[in-house]
Amino acid sequence: MAKSNGVNRENAAKPDHDYFMGLALREARRGYMQLEVPVGAVIIDGHGTMLGKACNSPIRMHDPTAHAEILALRQASRKLKNYRLPGTILYVTLEPCAMCLGAMLLARIEQLVFGAADPKSGAAKSVVDLTNVSGFNHYIEVVDGVRADECADLLRRFFKERRDKNRT
Repeated sequence: MAKSNGVNRENAAKPDHDYFMGLALREARRGYMQLEVPVGAVIIDGHGTMLGKACNSPIRMHDPTAHAEILALRQASRKLKNYRLPGTILYVTLEPCAMCLGAMLLARIEQLVFGAADPKSGAAKSVVDLTNVSGFNHYIEVVDGVRADECADLLRRFFKERRDKNRT
């Protein structure tokens, strides 16, 4: 299967979710090195062009809203000079929280692809599903579990190291 920019050339409308989740994992690892909770996000358009990428940065930026998804949404919006991002796909290593999912709904993200589920605050499946609420005027298609083990392992390792460090 020939690929270019993570998009299958034989079916340009179908992006390679593993490839783009790999880019999100790269962002998550960058956050890990900055001692942030390792979550990474990438936004692409319908042609597979990256519009935004980010890692979690609330500690570094002193900003509780500086989640990877929010920062990637801001980049993509600036790049397109539009607060609406129809036809885009957001890849994130951890199931988004309610704040991030609300921002995705407002931005009109078409599809959300996430890796690891978040049983404590996940808002796309685990705790609540805000992607398909009948009263909302936009719905987001969801693909979950893409490279879930890799995404979850990175988070587990980060929190284990934090716990081990706090014991000493």
